[in-house]
Amino acid sequence: MALVRWEPFWSRNALPSINSLTRNMSRLFEDILERDEESSAFGWTPRVEVTEFEDHYQVDAELPGMERKDIKVELNNQILTISGEKHAESEKKDRNIHLRERVYGSFSRSFQLPAHVKSEKINAEYKNGVLTLRLPKVEEAKPKQIEIKVD
Repeated sequence: MALVRWEPFWSRNALPSINSLTRNMSRLFEDILERDEESSAFGWTPRVEVTEFEDHYQVDAELPGMERKDIKVELNNQILTISGEKHAESEKKDRNIHLRERVYGSFSRSFQLPAHVKSEKINAEYKNGVLTLRLPKVEEAKPKQIEIKVD
């Protein structure tokens, strides 16, 4: 029987292969994330914060660099949808872009609303790159005191 030297997986010989694999995986994800968003199948997703207050919900969506006319808010069967398109600047021939991290293209975000939202009273405001939606709650039925008259 021949003896074979055992080397644990994390030996020095394995480290270059692991480092190479890590670099290749990082490069793959960087390529996916740095694509021009107009041609990307992934599109982009605005960051959203949903907050509950005593009398309403509030949805804040970050939409920097967009114009109000390019943002659409719809409500259909208690599903609130925020969608739109952020247009890229026109290409200028007197410059070369070396790094592009800004995103462009269309997006859509949908949220299932609770049944106790007054859909007809939803208010939308777009200011400083943030879309704010105020969703008032339906006032809960309060018990009504009935006076009993004595004859």
